[in-house]
Formats: sequence, C-alpha cells, structure tokens
Amino acid sequence: MKLKIVTLLFGVMAWGSMLFGASYTLDTAHTQVGFSVKHLMITNVKGTFSKYSADIGFDSKTMQFERLTATIDVDSIDTGIKKRDKHLRSADFFDVANHPIMTFVMNSYSGDTDGGKMVGDLTIRGVTKAVTLDVEIGGVANFMGTEKVGFVLETKIDRKDFGLMWNKALETGGVVVGDKVKIVIEAEANRQ
Repeated sequence: MKLKIVTLLFGVMAWGSMLFGASYTLDTAHTQVGFSVKHLMITNVKGTFSKYSADIGFDSKTMQFERLTATIDVDSIDTGIKKRDKHLRSADFFDVANHPIMTFVMNSYSGDTDGGKMVGDLTIRGVTKAVTLDVEIGGVANFMGTEKVGFVLETKIDRKDFGLMWNKALETGGVVVGDKVKIVIEAEANRQ
C-alpha cells in the first residue's frame, strides 16, 4: 500500500511538472534594464539600473510566461552623469531615501511562441499602476548544461502617474524633462 502511494505521488509530481513551466532567474551578465526620456523635448536621455532581480515562471514548450515578479534597486540608476543621477535619486524624482525599490508583478500573459502582452502592477515611488508590456521572445537555448530563455519587455509610462512631477519650463514654451518614459528590458534568464 505504501509503495502505491509513493508511486502515485511521484506520478502526480511528474505530471504537474509537465503542465507547469520551470523557474528562471535573470542572468545579470546578459540583461539590461533601461529607460529613455526626452530632454528639452528634442533628444532622448537614456539610463539603466544595475541592481535587480526577478522570479520568472516560463514554459519553454509553449513559450508562455506563467509568472514574473521583479524588483529594481532604484539607487543603482546610471545615466552616465553623476550629478544627474544624484538628482534622480532625490525627492524631486525617485525619492530613494523613502522608496528604495521599484517592483513589477505580472497579473496575466497572452501570446504565442514569438511574444505577446504581459499585464501587471508596476510600483514606483510607492504608487502602483497597471501597465501592459509588449513581449518579444528571442528563443530558448542550452548553454553549458543550462537552459536559457531570451526576451524583451517594452512599455511607455507617464512618469507623473507615479508621482515623479519635477520639471522646469523653458522660455521657448517647452519643458526640461518629458512626461513619457520608455522602458526597455532586454533579458536572458537561466532555468533553475
């Protein structure tokens, strides 16, 4: 009787693993979390965050995301200009002292083998809003015994929706910083 129960449990576990995707974590050596925003409404300023993590549930057979929860350390912002980065960390923008992390939690995903749409809750500066990310799946590869998946996530947000209100008006009628921010995450993740 005991053997039948153990066999049944292993069978259920094996069946369950075929139904559900595997867990993946980001390969930080091959991932970039970036953004761009208009400066003076004539050009883009780009930046990245260097400290982040994510828990990803992905089915490499169906190429479907089952979960994605990400955390970004806002203090790791880097636009290439230290003075600007210090200002971005201040209460004028991200207010890192009071809001040190940004988070994203996926609520749903729909797509095919090439990509799709991911809907989730993005929290910046303590404000949570639903956002939709365009997803492009680069593919799955095995490298040195590890299964890897590559994907790109893109969206645009209005920074003011998240309490990032600082700006200065220009004499010409424009502003220093645009409201729309493009977020682009190019990721490679390793199966656990």
